[in-house]
Amino acid sequence: MTFKHSLVLSSAIAVLAACAGTPEAAAPVEQAAGDDEKVTVTGARIRRDEFSSDQPLQVLDADAAKSFGVVDASSLGLGASASGAQVDASINNSVNRPPRRDRRYDNKAQAFPQPAPGDVDLEEYPDAPPNSLKLVSEEPVSTFSVDVDTASYAVARSYLENGQLPPGQAVRVEEMINYFDYAYPLPDRRDQPFSVSAVVAPTPWNANTQLIHIGLKGYDIVPDQRPRANLVLLLDVSGSMNAPNKLPLLKKSLRLLVDQLEDDDLVSIVVYAGAAGQVLEPTLGRDKAKILSALNALSAGGSTAGGEGLRLAYSLAEANFDENAVNRVILATDGDFNVGVTQNERLEDFVERKRETGIYLSVLGFGRGNYKDSRMQTIAQAGNGVAAYIDSLNEARKVLHDEMTSTLFPIANDVKIQVEFNPARVAEYRLIGYETRVLNREDFNNDKVDAGEIGAGHEVTAVYEISAPDSNGRLIDERRYAEAESESTSASNEYGFLRVRYKLPGENDSKLIERPITNSDAADTLDNVDPETRWAVAVAAFGQLIRDEPYLNGFSYADIIELAKPAVGEDPFGYRAEFLQLARLAETGEALLSRDRFSGGE
Repeated sequence: MTFKHSLVLSSAIAVLAACAGTPEAAAPVEQAAGDDEKVTVTGARIRRDEFSSDQPLQVLDADAAKSFGVVDASSLGLGASASGAQVDASINNSVNRPPRRDRRYDNKAQAFPQPAPGDVDLEEYPDAPPNSLKLVSEEPVSTFSVDVDTASYAVARSYLENGQLPPGQAVRVEEMINYFDYAYPLPDRRDQPFSVSAVVAPTPWNANTQLIHIGLKGYDIVPDQRPRANLVLLLDVSGSMNAPNKLPLLKKSLRLLVDQLEDDDLVSIVVYAGAAGQVLEPTLGRDKAKILSALNALSAGGSTAGGEGLRLAYSLAEANFDENAVNRVILATDGDFNVGVTQNERLEDFVERKRETGIYLSVLGFGRGNYKDSRMQTIAQAGNGVAAYIDSLNEARKVLHDEMTSTLFPIANDVKIQVEFNPARVAEYRLIGYETRVLNREDFNNDKVDAGEIGAGHEVTAVYEISAPDSNGRLIDERRYAEAESESTSASNEYGFLRVRYKLPGENDSKLIERPITNSDAADTLDNVDPETRWAVAVAAFGQLIRDEPYLNGFSYADIIELAKPAVGEDPFGYRAEFLQLARLAETGEALLSRDRFSGGE
């Protein structure tokens, strides 16, 4: 009698490896009466860094496959270590049994084609091409939100130290610049949380343009005067975190934070994998042994229900909310949510609603290979928090120990910067970086529009490249029928007018800082600018060069190193010296072998 068989795969064939030892997930077999039989294999999609395949046609063989050409997952005898295997599948048509079985595959289980571990990059970065050049005659006002995140710099460093240039979309120039401390002037009034300074300097990569460098410096908190903290640690313990640079590094990193806790701080721990759960009830900071014991007991396994984890973490933070404390959820993950709410838009909507409760959300990213930077940025921005990437214990010390007050304790919310350029002095401009933070002009005065936060002691730097009306560096022709601008003699010495709007924590109405950018802010040569401006300009050039932006006119990594070296200064932790080494790594031929320029970052 002839039997006709068809194989229907309703999900990833990864279940064949992932559900070993899990009888309830084994492939069910349905047999219909008559001459035809149908085998239906079902299962869940499981992710892991080590394996991924775009076309995972499976050739599997065991005793159970002798009749049907397929294998029962339970017969493979795989251990728990295979639970993270990922094999993508999209075979929806029927596969008929061939007349004769090919015995070359007897007693073998193969996946073809299947890249070697580590060969597949599933990372995701925001699609953000460089800001375009603007005509002052058409768009005289530039508005954007501040960004004190540093994740992009650490991600770029991890690529470079691995002998690769990072994908262009992984680099956000403002985060490269703001990774470093700057000795900007301190605020001179207690009712103003930060100072505002400006410098106009020649452009090192274009003799026909100038740079406007803007610096904000927040006041710092004296340690014994800081407010108490109500912290909920939301930790990803799914199977995708089972790598040395993920959960083990996460646990070591958070021990540094625990060491900084005051006795009256409150800490809770929520974990999520296939589901979310509380592993540490609200515990005072004085009971460090109990907190560390809960951390040490964590292990990785299962899928990733990050959305459910967020709900539980916010619920805990709300239950212990203290209006006199800083209430914050700290999410530590690789961002690979694959169960429950997984869409960035839905996660963003949820976090935006929760920020109205006064609870901040910060994100710590870990790992490579399936790191979802775009999701981390979306969640952190929506949650009035910061995003950092932890690629080493040294970076963890920087973020969670040395800069803990900046990371955890805000001094200003919804900080926006707006520059109006004087058409008599500036014909064209472009904002370097901040592509994901650009706002509409009307958003500046709208207190309902969210923007970035500044933590205690934070510095924020922004750089514009400008060209004068008579400059040979202009790239855009004026309109033939443009109306002539009337010159204001009272503002003839001004390049533009700088406005900064912010809210104090807990307040709903914003405050305004204003100042002109004038000739007195200008330096005629780079040698005459302060070291902090010089350093920021060098890092800005570095970020643009990695992104392969079209404005640098052949300015090289060697030029960047020469520009930066005189501005290293005291450098107590060696971060600026490390930057010079990264620039040298980027200069090597090995680093140029791997590029992904503005292709969506996936």
